[in-house]
Amino acid sequence: MAATSQRALIVIDLQNDYFPDGKFPLWNTEAVLGQVESAIARARAQGVAVILVQHIADAPNGAAPFFNAGTRGVELHPRILAAAPDAVVVTKAQADSFLNTTLEEKLAALGVEELLICGMMTQNCVTHTAISKAAEKYRVAVLGDCCASVSQMIHVIALKALAARVPVVESAGVL
Repeated sequence: MAATSQRALIVIDLQNDYFPDGKFPLWNTEAVLGQVESAIARARAQGVAVILVQHIADAPNGAAPFFNAGTRGVELHPRILAAAPDAVVVTKAQADSFLNTTLEEKLAALGVEELLICGMMTQNCVTHTAISKAAEKYRVAVLGDCCASVSQMIHVIALKALAARVPVVESAGVL
């Protein structure tokens, strides 16, 4: 689906390894999965581009604890793929979704000026993407209700720290 606005919903690392049967299950993943599905549905209804980001461990550095290529755990969660079957997928090997990826190129091709960022893990990949040097040219907001971390406490601490740099909002308020 082509974007009819200059906004993009960036969904970071909703991958099987972060869910209960994965190698590194996070806190609150089922609730966050539902929130992200709803945000994707609202984005699509409004013509907002949806971009899925998938972390794949850097193979030259050896096997990682999770997100290894060719495993079930590295795959994007099937419910996210079903919610956004035509979404652009960007792969990364670092916390920052811009670093050594095609994300900037994809955003430029869509004429995006505003990023709505969500995903896993709040304190790592979500934060690093939101405050990336490459993100500075966009209006950025993080959808706090569409993020998860290793624990509720780490999630809340990360959102409070992030709010000093970028707005942290509820998804229903912006989509």
